[in-house]
Amino acid sequence: MTENTDFHHRLLTGLIRLLESRGEAVTRIETHISSVLLCGNRAYKIKKPLDLGFLDFSTLERRRFCCEEEVRLNRRLAPDIYLGVVAVTGTPEHPQLGGEGKPIEYAVEMRRFSQAGLLSDASEALTPELADAIADRLAAFHAGIERAGPDQPYGDPQRVLFPMTQNFDQIRDLTGGAAARPLQQLEAWTRQQYQALEPTLRRRKAEGFIRECHGDLHLGNIAVDEGTLIIFDGIEFNPDLRWIDTMNELAFLLMDLDGRGHPGLAQRVLNRYLEQSGDYAGVALIRFYQVYRAMVRAKVAAIRLRQPGLDAAAGAALEQEFSGYLEQAAGYTRPRPQALLLTHGPSGSGKSTVTGALLERLPGVIRLRSDVERKRLAGMTAAAASGSGLESGIYTPAFSRRTYRRLLDLSAALLEAGFSPLVDATFLKQAQRRPFLDLAEQRGVPWLILDFQVPLAELRRRVSGRKARGGDVSEADLAVLERQIEGSEPLDDREQARVLTWTPEQPVAAERVRECLWPGA
Repeated sequence: MTENTDFHHRLLTGLIRLLESRGEAVTRIETHISSVLLCGNRAYKIKKPLDLGFLDFSTLERRRFCCEEEVRLNRRLAPDIYLGVVAVTGTPEHPQLGGEGKPIEYAVEMRRFSQAGLLSDASEALTPELADAIADRLAAFHAGIERAGPDQPYGDPQRVLFPMTQNFDQIRDLTGGAAARPLQQLEAWTRQQYQALEPTLRRRKAEGFIRECHGDLHLGNIAVDEGTLIIFDGIEFNPDLRWIDTMNELAFLLMDLDGRGHPGLAQRVLNRYLEQSGDYAGVALIRFYQVYRAMVRAKVAAIRLRQPGLDAAAGAALEQEFSGYLEQAAGYTRPRPQALLLTHGPSGSGKSTVTGALLERLPGVIRLRSDVERKRLAGMTAAAASGSGLESGIYTPAFSRRTYRRLLDLSAALLEAGFSPLVDATFLKQAQRRPFLDLAEQRGVPWLILDFQVPLAELRRRVSGRKARGGDVSEADLAVLERQIEGSEPLDDREQARVLTWTPEQPVAAERVRECLWPGA
């Protein structure tokens, strides 16, 4: 035991004695870089005096600084949890929290919350509504955090590639050459993708998408406590690990959801985040970063396999975990079948509700909503009211053409990135539909029209009710509905050949959509 670790051990023993003297039961939790003492409604996190290269807690000054950084960074997402930094005074055997005298250590003081709420352990808590809340919180967080300047090194392409290739080298050293072929294939794919994506990486930095993120966004760092969403334990010890592309951060969460058996919720989070942020261009990097994040997890499993004293059962579980992450990474490198889907139907026919439910069952499908993108073009949030009347403001024919052009451009970009756009718009005019069908045929992917047919009386009831309730993205009223019905152009023979009709009596299941697009897949 070194002098520093002996000091840390004696200090913890003294702190436990201090807290127990106050009548509190104390639980001690150890991680490889910190010790946490849980007592009553408080948690005290003390950093271990270590220098691991990628982190340096070796001096009291460094530990103080990192405690302050931990509070600063994590208050952005969990202000009610991170209460502050408290000095530990006295001696290791007789310490005081916040007492008088010269500090001998520092601790992060936190409000304690139930560990039962950790989403890594409570899969039943992962509902679609919670997935939406996480995506909304993340999109809002990313919109408000600091961006890397052009003179800062963060986000430079070589700096993005280095930890990825370093992972492969480290895993080979840890495993002694095991899994050599899949590692070689994954590294080759990573390098090939890097070459293709280097201009995108440069553009992402220039456009401000390298930001001071959380850095460690997986389900083990997300909890629900008494109905409150908590995102905690962001990285404070190494700025390189948190000054990253926002898509890198999102990819870690998506990878973790996939790996824990929630691919549908990963789809939902991805779509909700993109709709909130508008960062559809970033999806070109999603799989690149998902492979990286899966390989980081594979490396962690390989490190744990080298721990002394591991019993046979634990070793077998870690070997399975390691192999699982390799296979998950490999899965992200395999091309998925693609398609382009359009909705067709007037306001109130259920397009957004139905397509929202389909997304979780259609891997790789990303929805584009005309109501949202129309307002984004106008510099408005989706929830904002434009105050536009019939065929005025953002609903003039010219603005509608701009909206459909944006939807077409986004669809082309999503297809280029290997995803499948589902365009949620009325598409009541042939001139609106034709460019999308042409795009699909030019790209060599199948297309499908989801035709929503609802009786006019029911449409009127839905639209008037929605307008009365307020709060919907769509601003259509009865006058808009009547104009849509009057000007609607029926599907032609070309379009009728690839249509699935949805009615309230005969809804369309995701399995039927897949069968029409990719028979036998």
